[in-house]
Amino acid sequence: MADEPSRADVRATYERIGHHFSQTREYAWPEVEAFVDDHATGKRGLDVGCGNGRHTELLAEALDHAVGLDASRELLDAARARLDGTPGVELLQGDAASLPLADAVVDTAVYVATLHHLPTRTTRRESLDELARVLAPDGRALVSAWSTAHDRFEASADADTGFDTTVDWTLPGNRTVPRFYHIYAPAEFERDIDASGLALDSLEISSGNCYAVVRPEGKRP
Repeated sequence: MADEPSRADVRATYERIGHHFSQTREYAWPEVEAFVDDHATGKRGLDVGCGNGRHTELLAEALDHAVGLDASRELLDAARARLDGTPGVELLQGDAASLPLADAVVDTAVYVATLHHLPTRTTRRESLDELARVLAPDGRALVSAWSTAHDRFEASADADTGFDTTVDWTLPGNRTVPRFYHIYAPAEFERDIDASGLALDSLEISSGNCYAVVRPEGKRP
């Protein structure tokens, strides 16, 4: 069991590794590309935990306006460099559990590879509630998190509840920086979504991640 960090600790980790991390994250995930192709409608998109902006770029191509949000200034600097000159893009520093957006203003959102870095279940659920709050009534979002179904966690693939751990990031010079993860059991991932203001349209496991297409609770698919 990993020691539980604070959100400030998690942010500090990505301030430290952000430049190198960004260099290894050039391309959009196929699962995100497929979601945007299938679900990007309306005018405004949101990329929660945008990193270097690779998925914000997808949203900007599909919609009139795309907001990329991340807690790390280092990663936002990388996103600004990548998206310089891309029309309709806004980059914000902020917290996934307290989104600096008004209610019901987002038509299409992606929240990938970020939820699992939030250090407590309470905070993770708060972030899902925040996503529900900012989604428009007909909005859709893609949420992902590392899963116990990942090859490296094969022994735990049938677990009903996930676990906390750290995964080292190796910087040039072989310096390692531990990163906090909550590894979700698929059933636990579904329970946390069900306990939030979101409703589940679909759930799949791909490339060791749980992927959920979600909508504001109470809106029929």
